[in-house]
Amino acid sequence: MKKVLIAVLAVCTLVLVACGPSVKVQRVSPETTMDLSGKWNSTDSRLVAEEMIRDVVSRPWLSSFSRETGRTPVVVIGMMRNLSSEHIEMGTFVSDISRELINSNTIRFVSSKEEREELRDERAEQQYYASEDTAKRMAAELGADFMLQGTVKTIMDKVDRTKAKYYQVDMQLVNVETSEKVWIGNKEIMKIVETRRFK
Repeated sequence: MKKVLIAVLAVCTLVLVACGPSVKVQRVSPETTMDLSGKWNSTDSRLVAEEMIRDVVSRPWLSSFSRETGRTPVVVIGMMRNLSSEHIEMGTFVSDISRELINSNTIRFVSSKEEREELRDERAEQQYYASEDTAKRMAAELGADFMLQGTVKTIMDKVDRTKAKYYQVDMQLVNVETSEKVWIGNKEIMKIVETRRFK
């Protein structure tokens, strides 16, 4: 009886191992468009950031500011809010926007509020612990002229096994001193997701 029980357990173990999930990993370029679930993904983030920043730096506010002040404007990224019905990693989106702003070579770009707080702590410590000739000055930050703010929203529609996902990204550039909106941009993405029946 004991041998029969051991044999049955061995067969069950083999069946479970054989039926278990198999994992296949394939490395692809980060530039590859991957849309497995139809949800917001890295491709959406990158393409929206590229298009929105290309638009904002091509508009009249930039040349007007440079003509009036004789210098390049300084921009900071403000709040980017996810108002959609799904989880979106806004940190990745902000990084994509930051990269495109810096690479545009048309504006000066300063750190976010959280990053500035860390830098202020470092400068404060340097006043006590760094040598006088290497300690960085307090109150010497570059003040932002404009703040870039944005939201991501979604609208979902579904019939049977077909789902339409509409994403709307709205961004605005606001003068920090006067609160004047100098640019408003919009990017829309529509995805049709079909779920197949297993045969």
